[in-house]
Amino acid sequence: MAIIIKTKEEIEILREGGKRLATVLYKVGEMVKPGISTWELDKYAEKLIKDMGDYPASLHYRPEGADTPFPASLCVSINNEVVHGIPNKNKILQEGDIVSLDLLLRHKNLFTDMAITVPVGEVSSSSKKLLKVTEDALMVGIDAARGGNRIGDIGHAIESFARKYKYGIVEVLSGHGVGKAIHEDPYVPNFGKAGTGAKLVPGMVIAIEPMLNNGTKNVTLDKDGWTFRTADGKRSAHFEHTILITEGEPEILTKI
Repeated sequence: MAIIIKTKEEIEILREGGKRLATVLYKVGEMVKPGISTWELDKYAEKLIKDMGDYPASLHYRPEGADTPFPASLCVSINNEVVHGIPNKNKILQEGDIVSLDLLLRHKNLFTDMAITVPVGEVSSSSKKLLKVTEDALMVGIDAARGGNRIGDIGHAIESFARKYKYGIVEVLSGHGVGKAIHEDPYVPNFGKAGTGAKLVPGMVIAIEPMLNNGTKNVTLDKDGWTFRTADGKRSAHFEHTILITEGEPEILTKI
């Protein structure tokens, strides 16, 4: 495992990139409404990023093992889609949907990663609860990400929190190191045993991203090779921040 400790100069670039990413993603979130297509959200995100002189890092990204590159700038996952939903002119948001918006930004050749899940119009109390608990689980995980702790402490904190609500915790997808590449070591699961795994060292930059399902933890992969969805068809929520490990409280880089 080759964990990359970022320099002060790189951290400054990541701070700026994270701020830009958060600004774009929240603006895209404000565009979400019944009747809008996921393609329109994607094009809006792409324009905002390029207008700043940056690049949407998901566009044409092809990780190891992928048959095709990702064809869009923004991952848009609706209801039972967990992550990596591909935008499409024919995918129109409906009142009561929930939609995950996952975006990567490259600023001065360094990467930040962020996701939010937002309601489309008025949603059910069950969906509101799923969104709140998933976002709270992210913050619980971030709080555990302190210098001197271990990767397992993050997953254990998220798992212990989410289990109280009987949600399925997606295990085959996880957080990860980020910065010089889109995916770096370490792997950051949303479950685990406290005190295990790689040590968290100041200067590490990681993305934490719990994905909670209203039913089973199991997921399936669509024929498009990208879209993961819940195996039982129930809804899923996803929140993510890129953070910097420090001597004390972690710093959220993807914030305005």
